[in-house]
Amino acid sequence: MDPNILSNPWVILAMLLWTIPWKGIALWKSARQNDKAWFIALLIINTVGLLEILYIFIFGKKKQTPQA
Repeated sequence: MDPNILSNPWVILAMLLWTIPWKGIALWKSARQNDKAWFIALLIINTVGLLEILYIFIFGKKKQTPQA
């Protein structure tokens, strides 16, 4: 990746517009499911939405509880 590409404000704006909604949804979902470790990881680690998308669609599935 060209190091000068990150000095372009349009690239940074596009990255923010892509990342913020995914991060917000993933954080909200992890908080609702009481996944504290995932919440902290999603809050700290910036993967430009990749980890957030994985959490939303794969790792954040509700756990089925057996019904009596």
